[in-house]
Amino acid sequence: DALALLAPGSAPLTYRRLREQVEETARTLAALGLGRGDRVALVLPDGPELAVAFLAATTAATAAPLNPALTGAEFGRLLGGLRARALVVLVGHESPARAAAAARGIPTIELTPTPGATGCFTLGSPPSASSTPAPAPGSNDVAVVLHTSGTTGEPKRVPLTHGNVCASALANRDAMALTPADRCLNVTPMFHVSHLGNIVASLAAGASLVCVPGFDATRFFGWWDAFRPTWYVAVPAMHRSILDRAPAAVDTIARCRPRFVRSGAAPLPSGMAAQLEAAFAAPVVEGYGLTETAPIVTSVPLPPRPIKPGSVGVATGCAVAVVTEDGVHLGAGERGEIAVRGPNVMGGYEDDPAANAAAFLPGGWFRTGDLGHLDADGYLFLDGRVKELINRGGEKVAPGEVDAVLLAHPRVARAAAFAMPDERLGEEVAAAVVLGDGARVDEAELRAFAAERLAPFKVPRRVVVVDDLPTGATGKVRRAGLAAALGLAAPTRRPVAADEPTAPRTAAERLVAGIWAEVLGREQIGVAEDFLDLGGDSILAAQVVARLQRALRLDLSLEAFFDAPTVVAMARVIERLLLAEPEPESPKPCAPAEP
Repeated sequence: DALALLAPGSAPLTYRRLREQVEETARTLAALGLGRGDRVALVLPDGPELAVAFLAATTAATAAPLNPALTGAEFGRLLGGLRARALVVLVGHESPARAAAAARGIPTIELTPTPGATGCFTLGSPPSASSTPAPAPGSNDVAVVLHTSGTTGEPKRVPLTHGNVCASALANRDAMALTPADRCLNVTPMFHVSHLGNIVASLAAGASLVCVPGFDATRFFGWWDAFRPTWYVAVPAMHRSILDRAPAAVDTIARCRPRFVRSGAAPLPSGMAAQLEAAFAAPVVEGYGLTETAPIVTSVPLPPRPIKPGSVGVATGCAVAVVTEDGVHLGAGERGEIAVRGPNVMGGYEDDPAANAAAFLPGGWFRTGDLGHLDADGYLFLDGRVKELINRGGEKVAPGEVDAVLLAHPRVARAAAFAMPDERLGEEVAAAVVLGDGARVDEAELRAFAAERLAPFKVPRRVVVVDDLPTGATGKVRRAGLAAALGLAAPTRRPVAADEPTAPRTAAERLVAGIWAEVLGREQIGVAEDFLDLGGDSILAAQVVARLQRALRLDLSLEAFFDAPTVVAMARVIERLLLAEPEPESPKPCAPAEP
């Protein structure tokens, strides 16, 4: 009867009830004709239902969690490549994944949460008493298929077996010395490999995990007080927002000191680890990993072992080496490409022999595409990337995918997306374009064009028109120096309009402006000011959307938010939705979790 999952506003889920819910969901999937190896795509909001659905899908079939913020076209490509047998979505949520699945003949299964019961839900029709799920999976069965992108922008499918996932989870558990007394507050996106890894690691330790409805810095310390975690994990951009509010939460932190603070998905900016350690009076445990390694590779060790500034720690459950371009292993202090070998490493990309030939060295060593060096004590330091992926606050953006969208604009002849420094996110997406002969187009039009075709976090923050793009000897565009060449190399806050802002006039405008002011940390917001120009980003936007959803009980998407980036535009969207909103149906009852 120990607690497994907790969530705001509902009774916790015990390990006994978790097992019952997983078994019940497995029977439902079996009744729907789904079994071992069948891919079940999960497009669900952050919360305990996604955690439980993920565990059930890996038990009975193969889980394929997808980012809910993707566009219909992106969902279509991924669902087709997955050869998905079913799509699971939240009841009443009009995700573009529904239409993408319907176009490919993929059935949609609706998940209906049970009010007041963490992680409890019904899935489609009740299972038949005779429905028998597939036998327990073996270590070589595929548990989950995730996606990662190369610089070409073509998504690669990463099948991770139960052996991969369990090896990583046990190594993660041991690295953090997790016990049944631990409780994790995880505010990272739940479709991401790092969060999925934390779920399994916590459960392997008999610990508990708090599943929140997406990151919201304004609610973080309220959650902290309510759930009293022993550790939390976030990406650097989230840590920055938490640190901004830490001075006002000194008493809250003092009431519950964590054992440690964990960070991943992107390197911690210089000085942030020290700020976190000072705020929480606890060691900061940074980790390094990849989707292909399920995800853990290294972890900063807990005291009494030393923490070395700038290092992402020591190998955790696998072997780490630094190699030359030809695969020759280098010694301590020598810089090269990081390679990994171990039971957590995937067997290979699905249906991509060319990528596998490039990614694996003899002996099973996987080339990560990251540059680094090991010191004499085996601590790993990151020195950059061989790959050109843009790491936007932990979200990886393939520049080639952005290029392809911009090139689809009739006035663009050439395009090159690249990373530019950002104070909050670490890196932001930018692009340089060369226009066709005599063509004219402004930055706003190009960004709007991209926003119709890309998920919000992939849309370039800046699009600069140039006469030509720099290339190397082979004619390949040299992205690395573009930020500096275009004057975008200094991480600065977005400019704020100097004119006196126009105050909100309607109830909807006042609601939106009030939420913006709190999330952005500003005293007043004008109705015509742009969210991004005020220093907003996709992480802060997700907080705004979540708060609007809670306040109004509306199905408001992040994509809709970026389509209406001013207070007045968003207020109009809300007013239209309120006028069109039907009366919600009552969900089907289900036994609540045991207290």
